[in-house]
Amino acid sequence: MTDTTRRLYLDLFEKVVTNVIYGDAPIPNVWVPEENFNPQLRENGVDWPSVAHSMVGLKRIRNVRECLERVIADGVPGDFIETGVWRGGVCILARAVLRAHDVEDRRVWVADSFEGIPDPGEDGHAMDKEMALHQRNDVLGVSMDTVRANFARYDLLDDQVRFLPGWFRDTLPTAPIEKLAVMRLDGDLYESTMDALVNLYPKLSPGGFVIIDDYCIPACRKAVEEFRDREGITDPVEAIDDYSVYWRRAG
Repeated sequence: MTDTTRRLYLDLFEKVVTNVIYGDAPIPNVWVPEENFNPQLRENGVDWPSVAHSMVGLKRIRNVRECLERVIADGVPGDFIETGVWRGGVCILARAVLRAHDVEDRRVWVADSFEGIPDPGEDGHAMDKEMALHQRNDVLGVSMDTVRANFARYDLLDDQVRFLPGWFRDTLPTAPIEKLAVMRLDGDLYESTMDALVNLYPKLSPGGFVIIDDYCIPACRKAVEEFRDREGITDPVEAIDDYSVYWRRAG
């Protein structure tokens, strides 16, 4: 694949997984009651699409592509993982990047409960209980069969795609991942974010990227800040849009 062909393929791929091409109507919710497609909302990953395979928006999709292409170019060893995948669009894009660059020695790890957001329960973190996102699992819960079928739609369901079904606290400590080059956390909650950081960050190669989708959510941000303080991480946090951030591990 030539550089031009690769660029055109991935440019189109970004638009397809976010469905800015046909502009599907969003699913109204308490945070974004919009009922009509709004290109600006979709660009910034604000609405909940009714059809698109990703809700993160174009800016965050491009960030994933840029991080992956950077670690490939720089030879940073390791796989890609997303914790919290919804319909699978980000992971599908990640697999497409590997395919476009003829990368056959990296995997895409698809980690999700495939049931939605966990109920924090009485003993859960106070900020997680306040959000009560599990009450919207009618939209946020997507089965593994559906995600696998979405990969297959793009002809990208193969041995380089590995699924980790279950709650993060149960699956991530024993996940058979040796090294990571890019880890993208989209678990919304304090507990989900902390579970991912504690279990995955030690596997992140120097030069690898941490992407935090929900940094705008106070519970998620608190988990990130506590973890960085505890581990003495001073790598600068950079904004992707008004909602998400990332940093590159220096060492």
